[in-house]
Amino acid sequence: MRQTRLFKRWWFGAAVLALWSVPALALERQDFDFETTRNLYNICMVPAGEAPAMTTGVVCRGFIAATMQYHDAVSAHEALERLVCYPPTATLADAQAAFLDWAGDHASERTLMDEAPVKGVVRALAARYPCR
Repeated sequence: MRQTRLFKRWWFGAAVLALWSVPALALERQDFDFETTRNLYNICMVPAGEAPAMTTGVVCRGFIAATMQYHDAVSAHEALERLVCYPPTATLADAQAAFLDWAGDHASERTLMDEAPVKGVVRALAARYPCR
């Protein structure tokens, strides 16, 4: 639990420092708390032409990559079933696109968008890359 709080504080601090001189955006401070799938979606949706896009893009991809690395590590044990079965050719950009598509399609579904972002990422990737 303590590590989770420290991790959140570290990400928040890094994001705030990176965005220090950026004009006001549609992002809210609480988006960097990563409490909900909507928070992550807001971070991932910053347009490429906006000043913080490089930072938010890294934060978005980092969160998605960490989620999938954890999924892969946990599901590597024989007793645990995989939730996502992506092909070996899938890239991090593919995973980000899958999340953005899924979250965009479910943006009005409060129950899903208010879940922890790790659940939203796994739901998005499981929809794109189901295990059969």
